[in-house]
Amino acid sequence: MKTPSPAPQPAQLTIGELAARSGVPISTLRFYERRALLASDRTAGNQRRYPRDALRRVTFIRMSQQLGIPLSEVKAVLGLLPEGRTPTEEDWARISHCWHDDLSARIRRLEGLRDRLAECIGCGCMSLGSCALANPGDTLSQEGPGARRLAGP
Repeated sequence: MKTPSPAPQPAQLTIGELAARSGVPISTLRFYERRALLASDRTAGNQRRYPRDALRRVTFIRMSQQLGIPLSEVKAVLGLLPEGRTPTEEDWARISHCWHDDLSARIRRLEGLRDRLAECIGCGCMSLGSCALANPGDTLSQEGPGARRLAGP
């Protein structure tokens, strides 16, 4: 018996299909489009149609956000992708590498914070002058006396 072949995939996705496949709300996809992170074509009825590679683009945006990367930086890096063709695995690897050094530095800072946090919880120092977490290097003293953190901008 012959196995039925899978149904052909549509060339483009509707906004509802992209939302369902990516797990990202429609409102967020529209927001991404307004911020020029995502592009769509419009039908004669003004309905959005996304290329199939938009799914990877949305995944990249979401993963970048989870890493704490601002959308302005995500937009700049997405601008490095080729136009007129579907990005390859090499293209995605190349732009993902843009944040390698930054993420390594963040990891080092977080590990240092984690290690100092164990020392600070319950220490009771109550001193912004000596607390390495609240006031590293006593930088607030340069702003003068008083509760500098509470003073506001």
